[in-house]
Amino acid sequence: MDNTLIRQLGDELYDALRQRRTLAPLTDRHPDIDVDDAYHISLHMLSRREADGEKVVGKKIGVTSKPVQDMLNVHQPDFGFLTDAMHYPDGATIPIAKAGLIQPRAEGEIAFMLKADLRGPGVTREDVLAATAWVAPCFEIVDSRIDDWKIRIQDTVADNASCGVFVIGDRHTDPAGLDLAAVRMCMMRNGEPAGEGLGSAVQGHPAEAVAWLANTLGRFGIPFRAGELILSGSLAPLIPARAGDRFEMEIEGLGRCSVAFS
Repeated sequence: MDNTLIRQLGDELYDALRQRRTLAPLTDRHPDIDVDDAYHISLHMLSRREADGEKVVGKKIGVTSKPVQDMLNVHQPDFGFLTDAMHYPDGATIPIAKAGLIQPRAEGEIAFMLKADLRGPGVTREDVLAATAWVAPCFEIVDSRIDDWKIRIQDTVADNASCGVFVIGDRHTDPAGLDLAAVRMCMMRNGEPAGEGLGSAVQGHPAEAVAWLANTLGRFGIPFRAGELILSGSLAPLIPARAGDRFEMEIEGLGRCSVAFS
């Protein structure tokens, strides 16, 4: 895919984000698009956001668990960038329209805060845990600029891994001594059970997913930096979020996190 078309599609996604509208799937219009093309489209979209003053604060991996893959019919992980404008505090009420959300869904996952750089290839789960200052429960509110979430892997990678906004729990826990594969998450929406899952739902272990992302981005020359947040992927199926909804979650050993929508 030539650079002119990459920039054009990145501009389309940026405009859709700012105007809160969706686009026909890129893969319908350009069937020959591959994941590398999609990643470069996402970088152009990101450059437009950085030109607006947003700053990259981390990275995310998504579509890591089988329930989410089955729900979206996307059967490999996606990856994207987090900016400061996407971050909301624990307990926040997020105004859907003002936040630029179109068709949001809530994910419960584990966030990693890095204390050391990591650069793939060759990063292991053990490397990730050694480089992690703390972990915390996290709500990622995913969103899609693609019509009705009709995405293939290329569509979601181009669309910054369908990232909307995120909320990090206030409790920060050293992962040393924790079995993150065994921790259980329970999520509630408006006081009713809305999903649960184990850390092992994410590629067998959340740190394994983070290592995969470090190695995947290393292929593009992109390192993880100390001080960055890494979102490791949802432990349970995505739940649609609407104005008036309140979500709460607890992850054993890691604490609680909550978010509401208006």
